[in-house]
Amino acid sequence: MLIDIFHDTVCPWCRIGKKHLFDALVKWEDEAVNIRWHPFLLDNTVPSEGYEFRRFMQVRKGISIAELQQMFKYTRQAGEAAGVKLDFDKIRLAVNTKLSHRLIAAAPVNIRNNIVEAIYQAYFEEGLNIGDIEVLIAIGTYHQMDEKKLRLQLNNDNAINAVVAASTFARLNGITSVPFFIFNNKVKVDGSQSVNVFLRALNRAAFMEVLAKQW
Repeated sequence: MLIDIFHDTVCPWCRIGKKHLFDALVKWEDEAVNIRWHPFLLDNTVPSEGYEFRRFMQVRKGISIAELQQMFKYTRQAGEAAGVKLDFDKIRLAVNTKLSHRLIAAAPVNIRNNIVEAIYQAYFEEGLNIGDIEVLIAIGTYHQMDEKKLRLQLNNDNAINAVVAASTFARLNGITSVPFFIFNNKVKVDGSQSVNVFLRALNRAAFMEVLAKQW
């Protein structure tokens, strides 16, 4: 089973959707799964030093501080229901996520899912600046990635440009929001749907694969 996941590392609903999918995979227990992570930059105009988080969100959403707090509360509760922590009180900066996606791409396949989760945790639980190269190197080296090699990879302009190009490609191919999931290049799930929705998508994709082999 091939699963393509389009996400951004500062998107709380992406973290919730990831949790729902992985919970569904635990229940599914069918064939082996190959997950490919794809960047979808929600705002690549954010500078490297970032913006003050609450003010940025207010302007982006066009809402008052009271409405913003209500939005945070609703999203936090959705995270709690899914089993993930979203501590918006700790987040100080809206950040550019290009480097975090580069870290994911640089990670060996066998630890890539763990790296994604570590980045989410760093931002949503610890309030760290995941646009900062030293924060990302700390995440990578904690998961046994080579520091010297990783530093070169995160400072490679061509590799960073490839992240931007991949995000642009996703938009040009009709993906307008994240999270977005594609199963076996056929079944699509838009948004952080329930575990049952993901189970149905997995079963449908597997069934379609069987039919394709029969014909």
